[in-house]
Amino acid sequence: MVLDLSSLEKAVDSLNRAIKVAESSIQGIVDSDQEEVIQAGVIQNFEFTYELCWKFMQRWLEKNVGPIIDRLTMKELFRMAAEHQLIKKVEPWFEYHQARNLTSHTYSLDIADEVYKTAIRFYKDAKKFLTILEERND
Repeated sequence: MVLDLSSLEKAVDSLNRAIKVAESSIQGIVDSDQEEVIQAGVIQNFEFTYELCWKFMQRWLEKNVGPIIDRLTMKELFRMAAEHQLIKKVEPWFEYHQARNLTSHTYSLDIADEVYKTAIRFYKDAKKFLTILEERND
């Protein structure tokens, strides 16, 4: 069974576009309210792209390894994904998970700024993960 990666492809592309808009807009040209709104857009893209990434890790592992995946914690899921070479390192994914949890439980400008920076780092790993899935999607 081939996984339909179109939703993940769209999410990764949307995150990339949001980051590009943010980088071109937040060059001291916009005021703090505009910057906050632009960063919020990047954070929202990060949230749903992250969610899709871990769900696709789970789907791929279930398809190729077996149904044991339902009982895994997120850390175990990331470790298993690394073991099966879907991702290179688990530590950044632990950080992305923590950032995602921060966005759903607390809001402050400091946290938003931290998650925004994490989202920018996350894009590269999400893109790598998508590329690996595309290569191994049979």
